[in-house]
This record gives sequence, structure tokens and C-alpha cells, in this order.
Amino acid sequence: MTDRPPATTPSAVDDLFDTASVLPPDPVDEDGIPLRAVHDREYRVRAFRLAEDRVLIRGAVRDQKPPGLYIEIDPQPLTIHHMQLDIEVSYPTLEITSAEVVFESHPHEQCVSIVDHYELLVGLSIARGFTHRVRELFGGPRGCTHTTALIQAMAPVAVQCFFSLEAANSQEAGSRSAPSSERREEMWAMNLNTCHVWAEDSDVVTGLREGVAMGVPVFLRGRLDELGVQSDDWAPWAED
Repeated sequence: MTDRPPATTPSAVDDLFDTASVLPPDPVDEDGIPLRAVHDREYRVRAFRLAEDRVLIRGAVRDQKPPGLYIEIDPQPLTIHHMQLDIEVSYPTLEITSAEVVFESHPHEQCVSIVDHYELLVGLSIARGFTHRVRELFGGPRGCTHTTALIQAMAPVAVQCFFSLEAANSQEAGSRSAPSSERREEMWAMNLNTCHVWAEDSDVVTGLREGVAMGVPVFLRGRLDELGVQSDDWAPWAED
């Protein structure tokens, strides 16, 4: 069983993030009356530093029906599915070294019989070919639809944690110095061909291969301005 991170309680971790709804405002009809909600699916994925080369990625998926939809007198939402998954990932190989699935809510007694099957995640690398391998092992009748969808949602977090782990390790060491050029290349290379921006022939990748600095990401520029921090002085993106 995966050890739970002891440093913070769930409520304390919630304080570190914006937990407001990620959806736009609820829709209304032509008369301005809110449409009736009939289903809610929520994914939540968080990552925790276990060591300088290891991360715990914790995810959950939950399906709910609104009050009164299935049982008219019921004032509470009804949870149909609630699956949780912990995986430990080692860096830089992105190998899964531990996996644990928990079913908190499910429709059939037989649902839980598939839980141990997800131990086959151990030994896989969340790198090239991972999505295809997951479908082979857990797709369709070989797994739980909801848990398999959760795995696919969690995998990209492992890649994004390359940058997060680098920043956390620097802080743990009492330094915010920039990673070496070789380390930066190792970090961004994991994104190759994951989307149009990171296509191997894109302007971004071409520039990086020619030694052009990546620059400060769009999501950080406004925050740095608010804090009065010069972009060029922000260590993780500075040149060697």
C-alpha cells in the first residue's frame, strides 16, 4: 500500500490551490432560466514530492447525480462512481514503481474484482507508447472504464512534474539556480510531439535546438509583473 504524504492535511493542501470550479458559468435557456443539471463528472490530480527523484501522483474521478434525480425525496447528490489511484513515479525514467487503486463508490458488486489488475502498471514508463500500452492492458473489458480514463488523465502530470521537481529540489537545496543546458534539454525533450507547439518541427523546438532560450511562459508573465520580479532575474528560466 502506498504511504500517504504526512506533511499536510487535505484541507491544508486545498489552501495551496484554486479549487473553484474550472467550468464556465452554468448555461441558461433563451428565457434566462438555468438548464437542469443531470450529471457531474470531476477529475482531480495532484502530485507530491517524495524524494529528489520520485513523485507520488494521486488522482480521483467521481460521477454524481443531482439531488432528487434518482430518488425524488433525496436532498443529497448521489455518487455513482468514485475511483482513486495512487502511483509513484521515478525520474528521469518516468517508471511507475507503485500503484494502488481504491473504489469508494461503484454500481456493481463485481466492480472491485478488477482492482488488483491495475498492479500491472508497475514497471511501465510514462513515456512514449504509454497510452497505447494502457489501452492494451486495461481497455474495454480488460479494466474499469473510469479508472482507465483516470490513468490517461494522470499520465501528463508526471511529465509536467519534471519542471516542478526541478524547482522543488532547488528550493530544498536552498538554491534557485538555473538547471544546466543538458538538464533543460532533458526536461523539454519529454514534451516532443505531445502537441502542436511541441511538434519536432515547430518554431519552439527549432529555436530550442538552436540554443534560443525558452523564455518565460505566458502564464507567469503577469504574475511576475504583479510581484515586481524582472523576468530576466527569474532563475529557473535564466541562461547558464
